[in-house]
Amino acid sequence: MNGMMMSSYKNVIAMVALQCITAAVTLFSKLALSQGMSPRVFVLYRQLFATLIMAPIAFFSRWKDPHATPLELRSFNMILLTSLIGVTANNNTYFEGLNLSSSTIATAMLNLIPAITFIMAALVGMEKINPKSMRSIAKIIGTIVCIGGGICMALIKGPKLFVNTKHYSKLLLLLFINNIGGENLPLGCLFLFINCCCNSFWIVMQVPISKACPDHLYSTFWMFLLSSIQSSILTFCIDRNPQTWLLHSPLQFQSCFFAAIGEAVSFFIQVWCISQTGPVFAVMFTPLTTVIASIIAIFFMAQTLYLGSLVGAFAVILGLYVVLWGKAKDLEDHDTIQYGDDHNQTQNCKLDLEVPLLLEN
Repeated sequence: MNGMMMSSYKNVIAMVALQCITAAVTLFSKLALSQGMSPRVFVLYRQLFATLIMAPIAFFSRWKDPHATPLELRSFNMILLTSLIGVTANNNTYFEGLNLSSSTIATAMLNLIPAITFIMAALVGMEKINPKSMRSIAKIIGTIVCIGGGICMALIKGPKLFVNTKHYSKLLLLLFINNIGGENLPLGCLFLFINCCCNSFWIVMQVPISKACPDHLYSTFWMFLLSSIQSSILTFCIDRNPQTWLLHSPLQFQSCFFAAIGEAVSFFIQVWCISQTGPVFAVMFTPLTTVIASIIAIFFMAQTLYLGSLVGAFAVILGLYVVLWGKAKDLEDHDTIQYGDDHNQTQNCKLDLEVPLLLEN
């Protein structure tokens, strides 16, 4: 049981770290886009850098494992489809929406991912709901509270609670100025909604991909490589002016490189966590991105803290706690079944990929 609990803590820590990375990438990517950089060119360089970072790591991992599962045609086709929708379309719609709106709106829209992922997972049979199960009800309520808290932080202000007038950095102040608004908010929100659907598709597809290709580093490398090719074709078709392909400042290069590192680390963390807990649990931490981005904006960019933001943050934390409680009950039952059957004790040392998050009694 202690091993299962330690694994659960690792999953939670990994997902919290992932949301910190996502918030940082969003905030600093906005800087590069605010200098007039094309979102498609940004995605292209991000994917190229991520591929170069992941290539030696993935192939060294394969070289050390003589029993590595070969990449079959079925697995390659799944990775190709997932890279097209879950990586190329995902990144291009996100950064296009970020360019047309703001980093605050972008992180707030990410709160739709848990609900969309839950619907997709339920449609394909990965998630089952038992109305008589207390843990299933807790996870549903926790999901609703968590998403509502994230939306509350972005849309509801209320009275002012704290005003920070200190500017710690010109760079962060510039980021705050660029964060206020965008060129076309409705169109930006539409792109961000499509991004949430693509993101949810990628998350759900990790279950069959992880089963067909257990080497997460290898499958991630292929997604990055295929996405780089797809992004190159898309960028060439839309941005034909060679000047748009150039990086005109060190900040643009640094933002692309930082975003590539963030993507490589984020993809590995997500794939690993999904293989351990299932798709819905992994995305339940998405609203934390809004909380983290708001904290950075308040303490480092002189943004005002409102009552709505504070209430929303508490709702996010409460919702996550309720979902984690339901998941802990699942782990306890799984651990009891595991050690009650000596024949399956070593075989079921961790959660199977096909075990849904919302278990039936």
